Amino acid sequence: MEQAKRTEETGQGLSAVFAAVQVCSGGDVAANVAVACAALQEARARGARLAVLPENFALMADSQEQRLRHAEADGGGPIQEAIARSCRELSMWVVAGTIPVRGRDPAKVRSACLVFNDQGERVARYDKIHLFDVDLGPGERYAESEAFEAGEVPVVLDTPFGRLGLAICYDLRFPELFRALLTAGAEVVALPAAFTVPTGEAHWQILVRARAIENSCYVVAAAQGGRHDNGRTTYGHSMIVDAWGRVLALQASGRGVVTAQFDRESVADVRRRLPSVMHRRL
Repeated sequence: MEQAKRTEETGQGLSAVFAAVQVCSGGDVAANVAVACAALQEARARGARLAVLPENFALMADSQEQRLRHAEADGGGPIQEAIARSCRELSMWVVAGTIPVRGRDPAKVRSACLVFNDQGERVARYDKIHLFDVDLGPGERYAESEAFEAGEVPVVLDTPFGRLGLAICYDLRFPELFRALLTAGAEVVALPAAFTVPTGEAHWQILVRARAIENSCYVVAAAQGGRHDNGRTTYGHSMIVDAWGRVLALQASGRGVVTAQFDRESVADVRRRLPSVMHRRL
């Protein structure tokens, strides 16, 4: 019993509760961050040891000028400080969705996913590699490469819960990235996202489950959901999927927090029983 108590206090062990946070962010950074921090409190109250925030959780910008105005330096700024403080106060790991971080090009930013440990220390940064440049029809054109610099390097890090890989939204459509995360030892992938409604209805759940199944890993997919101040509507449907492809938790619409148990041993069990990840030839 005492050992179980120590495991909960430290976050060590083979299982832990993970959370995916769903919000509908707007252009007010302070308000968005307050909503995110409140959601983290809710996640921790429900036993979460690690929580994932959505893409653009702190700012759903309506212009590049607004995005540049709120872009932070790597390692410091009010958004980063607020999340770090929440991590310390809640003793919880947080994958802080994405925030705009200044890039090399002064006219662009990086879409940066930052990971903070339960002491509030920044322990990883992943910059979105695949930028969403598509034309889906009237009112649904996106050209992220005009506003963002692309990242170059996949990121996997050690946590008390296992090896954690990072991906962002459009990355979901590129299985080779997830293979790179698997090769680096990922047992769970955090996926902050802001999927459009047309693409979400068609592909979101299929792709999230496919990435979990083909890599025998958990996927914690935290999404934006609702109609935003800038007129954009996002699909929501935040979910946690296990290594067998089962949807353990789902938030269809609106703001909310979903939680599920991450069982590290179950990842090893799936990989042992159906060892497709060991049978790769390419």
